[in-house]
Amino acid sequence: MDKPPPRKRMVRLPSGGGDGRTPAARLKTAKLRTPSSQAWLKRQLNDPYVAEAKARGYRSRAAFKLIEIDEKAHLLRRGMRVIDLGCAPGGWLQVLRERGAAAVVGVDLLPVDPVAGAIIVQADFTADGIGERLAALLGGAPDLILSDMAPNTTGHRETDHLRITGLIEAGADFAEKTLRPGGAFVAKAFQGGETAEVIAMLKRVFTDVRTIKPKASRTESSEVFLAATGFKGR
Repeated sequence: MDKPPPRKRMVRLPSGGGDGRTPAARLKTAKLRTPSSQAWLKRQLNDPYVAEAKARGYRSRAAFKLIEIDEKAHLLRRGMRVIDLGCAPGGWLQVLRERGAAAVVGVDLLPVDPVAGAIIVQADFTADGIGERLAALLGGAPDLILSDMAPNTTGHRETDHLRITGLIEAGADFAEKTLRPGGAFVAKAFQGGETAEVIAMLKRVFTDVRTIKPKASRTESSEVFLAATGFKGR
C-alpha cells in the first residue's frame, strides 16, 4: 500500500503575473472564446493556487482552502471520521485521506471520480434518507462534517440568501443529529448580513464559532467559511 505523502504546511505561493518578474500568461485562442470565457481562463492560467494544486496532484485549488482552515481551526487528525457534503470534484477528500482520516464519506449531486479510501455517494444531500445513509456508511459518529455546498445563484438577493442559508441550516441540522460530542462542523457561507443569524444558531450548539477567509479563496469572492468546534452534544 502506498504511504500518504508527508503533511505539508502552507507556504507563500508565487504570485501571478503583473509583479514585474513573471509575465502573465496570454491566451493563444482568445478569438475563439467569449469575453467571460477568456477572463476565466486567463485567471486560471495566472492563479498560483491552480498551478500548485496541479503540482501536488490535487483536483482543485479548493484543497488549499481546507488546508488553511485546518491551520486556523485545528480540525484534522489521524484516525478521525469525516463526512464531506458537496464533495465534487474531490479535492477535500484527497486532503482528508492525506491527513490520515480513517473513514471518509462524501456526497454530491455531480459524479466524482473515485478517491482511494473514501466512499462517494452521488445524490442530493437534502433528499429524504440521504443523511442517514451517509452516517451508516461512515460506520460511526463523525468527528467532523464539512460542507462546501453552494446553490446556483439567481441574481435575486433575497432568493439567493434563502438558498444559501437553507443549505447551511441543513448541514448544521445534520451535524447536530450525528456529530459525536466535541466534534466540529465547517460550512461555506458568503459575507453579508445573512451570516449573523447562522452564526447565532451555531453558537447554541458549539463552544466556538469563527469566520475564516482562506487566502486560497479568490480576493473578489465574498466566500467565507464558518468553523464551529466543540459540539456540545444533543
